[in-house]
Amino acid sequence: MKRPLIIDADPGIGDALTVALALLEPTFDVIGLTSVAGRVSGEMGLRNLQGVASLLDPPRWPRIGGGDGRATSQPTGEDWIDPVFLDGETGLGECTIPHVDLHHRVDSVKLLVELVRDRPHDVTILSLGPLTNLAAAEERHPGFLSQVKEIVILGGAWQAGGDITAAAEFNIYSNPAAARSVLLAAATKTIIPRDISSRPILSFDLYQRQKIERTTRLGRLIEETVPFALRTHRQYLGTEGVPLAGIVAIASLIEPKLFERTTLPVDVVTQTGPAYGMTLFDRRPRTSARPNIDLLTHADWQGVIDFFIRRLRPAILN
Repeated sequence: MKRPLIIDADPGIGDALTVALALLEPTFDVIGLTSVAGRVSGEMGLRNLQGVASLLDPPRWPRIGGGDGRATSQPTGEDWIDPVFLDGETGLGECTIPHVDLHHRVDSVKLLVELVRDRPHDVTILSLGPLTNLAAAEERHPGFLSQVKEIVILGGAWQAGGDITAAAEFNIYSNPAAARSVLLAAATKTIIPRDISSRPILSFDLYQRQKIERTTRLGRLIEETVPFALRTHRQYLGTEGVPLAGIVAIASLIEPKLFERTTLPVDVVTQTGPAYGMTLFDRRPRTSARPNIDLLTHADWQGVIDFFIRRLRPAILN
């Protein structure tokens, strides 16, 4: 039986590729795509989600919801590369997907609540961006998070430092109060910190070896986004590849044996200061804090890359 899945995202290039592969994944039933402000604005995120779905035109379309809010702004005094430099003005590099206005725009939070209410304890939510929408859904409808079968959160840092500040990872920093309310909520949750999500890399060499077929729908999306990201990551970050963070999240759902995990207490720093937005995992051998989240701690990195290639090849060659 297919797994009902909702993806809540702030789609730049990485999230767009993740959404595309999820839509083509035979073990998923992607019932909803919801945008949240983060790497792009909520409105641009809606356009990007709609554009990816329109380009791929999956046999069963998900319902699509739009969020509000501006893209995350640069922290004062921090050395940080704005996502617009890495993902382009629209968030999708050089991809020119026509935008068609939705006849009836549905709010992301409203859609999340409706989809989970219709299938309580059956839906998995994959959060690829800030946790703004999930926190708002719980605030408006108390008990919402406990009705979700599993929440998989891409965000935070365990032993590694942050990427937007020395202490904080982008998704958590973008709305620490929302992140804290979700992470502390009574729900089944797994967090994938940047220690894990940033390790598997799509390098120039690996990309070129795939011989992407541009005439396919997914091939076009990849060719108009991934080379752009490879160039900008080299130019602005000095790296020779793009992290496959969202692919790690999908792999954790489909092939959990590739990962090691533990259960720990976690909290988020919401006070203004150098640690603002930091995820605090209590690793003391003796502590009164109760574990409240599953944490991915290690992965078979080559296994994750192999997983990605297996999912990629049939989609771009058929």
